[in-house]
Amino acid sequence: MSVAVRNTSTRTNTLTAGKLPKGAPWGLLIVSWAIFVVIFLLLEASGTTSDFNIVGALFFGTILFDILIVVISMVVEGGRKAKDRLVTSLVATAFIVTLLPLISLIYTVLSRGLARFDSAYFSQSMRNVIGDGGGALHAIVGTLEITAIATLISVPIGLLTSIYLVEYGRGRLARSITFFVDVMTGIPSIVAGLFAFALFSLLLGPAYRAGIVGSIALSVLMIPVVVRSSEEILKIVPNELREASFALGVPKWLTIVKVILPTSIAGLTTGVMLAISRVIGETAPLLITTGFTTSMNYDLLMDRMMTLPVFVYTQYANQGPNATPFVERAWTGALVLILIVMALNLLARLIGRFFAPKLSR
Repeated sequence: MSVAVRNTSTRTNTLTAGKLPKGAPWGLLIVSWAIFVVIFLLLEASGTTSDFNIVGALFFGTILFDILIVVISMVVEGGRKAKDRLVTSLVATAFIVTLLPLISLIYTVLSRGLARFDSAYFSQSMRNVIGDGGGALHAIVGTLEITAIATLISVPIGLLTSIYLVEYGRGRLARSITFFVDVMTGIPSIVAGLFAFALFSLLLGPAYRAGIVGSIALSVLMIPVVVRSSEEILKIVPNELREASFALGVPKWLTIVKVILPTSIAGLTTGVMLAISRVIGETAPLLITTGFTTSMNYDLLMDRMMTLPVFVYTQYANQGPNATPFVERAWTGALVLILIVMALNLLARLIGRFFAPKLSR
């Protein structure tokens, strides 16, 4: 009778087995960051630099990580694995370098914009305000109204154009429309403002300034973005859905309304929000078309109207003897713009999730 003896094997050390531990890259990255954070703090303490730069510390720490991970991997794992580690670390570095400006921007806007993020900022205008105090209610209302009208103009035109190009357009006309849409995508924003200004100057005189002129200028910038984004979304709708609808005898227009548009509603909403985000921060066309004012104006057809981008520009460009309140109002205006864009993107996700076709039975 033979007794089977169970062999017990001890866990081998990953370093002696020619492989780095699983958490080694993360540990090296954190150590590299910590090294340059300490270096930058020492430079600040010695007076070499005036302010601690966390973005610079993280950037140079990431570069140090790339060097360390390759050298250590070369020693422990060999040349082939070191090359793999190098490419992986470079991809991670590109991702980190991409995030650093965004994180720095958000941190800077938050730290400087919260100084005037109070009730007065959202309930008062700049009428009869010279120094401290005042608010941006007139600019917030103007931005929302002008952008809303520009969206009402652009979305139907852009969506119908994309439907024509995908579902109906063939031949020279479709190619011409695509060409001109591509050209309009790249025009400078100041050209759109000059176009709207020239149009209304011919109709109502050169002195006419109103919110509707700014809406027309923004719609010129929005339409090509809506067309291109909607066109790409409609193209990825499976042809099987169209064929199934046609096989049931459904007309083409009804197939578009009941099948294609509901299927692509999430992507279409995202494209519209991208177009809005593209134009909501434009300053140059609104300076030409709507001008600026310190008073409330709810009427898009009469008189000048203030918008948040123009408000930020004028506050920063026309500082008084005490520049602090002007700069604080400008930074808070930038923060409000970011929050508006964030809220619009969250709304787009909610709309897309709510109206997206339900695939479960």
